[in-house]
Amino acid sequence: MGPVPGPSYHLRVSFERCIAHLDMDAFYASVELRRRPELRGKPVVVCGSGPRAVVTTASYEARKLAGIHSAMPAAVARRRLPDAVYLRPDFPAYREASGQVMDVLRRNVEVVEVVGLDEAYLDLTGIFSPKATMRRVASEIREETGLTCSVGISESRMLAKITTELGKPRGLVVLSREQALERFAGHSPGLIPGIGPKTVSRLESMGIKTLADLRDWQRPALEDTFGPRSGAWLYARGNLWDQTPVTPEHETKSQSTEITFDVDVTQRAELERHIAELSEELCRRLRKRELEGRTIGIKVRLDDWTNATRSHTVEKPTNDPEVVGPVALELLRAYDPQRPVRLLGVRVASFEKNEAKAEPEPTPGQLRLGLAS
Repeated sequence: MGPVPGPSYHLRVSFERCIAHLDMDAFYASVELRRRPELRGKPVVVCGSGPRAVVTTASYEARKLAGIHSAMPAAVARRRLPDAVYLRPDFPAYREASGQVMDVLRRNVEVVEVVGLDEAYLDLTGIFSPKATMRRVASEIREETGLTCSVGISESRMLAKITTELGKPRGLVVLSREQALERFAGHSPGLIPGIGPKTVSRLESMGIKTLADLRDWQRPALEDTFGPRSGAWLYARGNLWDQTPVTPEHETKSQSTEITFDVDVTQRAELERHIAELSEELCRRLRKRELEGRTIGIKVRLDDWTNATRSHTVEKPTNDPEVVGPVALELLRAYDPQRPVRLLGVRVASFEKNEAKAEPEPTPGQLRLGLAS
């Protein structure tokens, strides 16, 4: 995106609503470098080793040398940069480091919403000096963990997240909505979180290629094309409006574990073995977060990308693998997949207690990388 003009770095923060977005710099790679300092300065890529593995993250050296980025197929990364250092993901280590980071945030700011192992929003509204607060937070994170972060401060969650990217790595950038309207006028609507490639393509077919173009459209016209809800949402985002609150706790609806196989599985015994392992891992996480659920389910993705889900409700809430495992196994046997299986998952929902502990857990995709590599 290029640097933000100088004044935005020194803007006096006087927003009526002040939100910060903190994103750790190349988090997983940085955790690896912390314990392997001899790799500093080298291109490091964290990814699984299987043919379907994807890049979890890459050091900035790997990004600059070959454009390697998160979610890129690991095979593509290896072709682009065969001499890089490739490391398998270690999610227990990443969770431990994440816990240290989030402890620093909560110690300094009252309202913190953790949205991943390496990312959080902070509501700084009413704080006397938001920039000084976030400088202190970044300094304490660096001193206590050896890791660095980037921070964006703006008038909404959406703008704070976009602003964070302007200072990476190790940056702290403040941007008002008015500045953002000017700064990003020529950018694609895809800059906005939530506007994906399909929507971008559809907008381009309508002659909407930039955010400035999107702002030229009235809300009724967008609603006629995209429907009332999506049209209103696009109209608001095009004008960089966002009132989404920072919420410290989210009600946990369900928890799941998944594994994407390197090679499609046809043997029923192997599928059943994975069901048992997934159930054990899921129940470990449920016990750690003091969650018990009554609905047990499975997810099966076949080699033709057909997805199937099956579920069963038990009488009492549980997080016991001796209960979850057999139910999931019976669901798999009842479904009896007739084609090779690409992905397998186990899920527990309908929690009796929705007060999950604040420690972040990996997303199903992150867990998949650890299990399938």
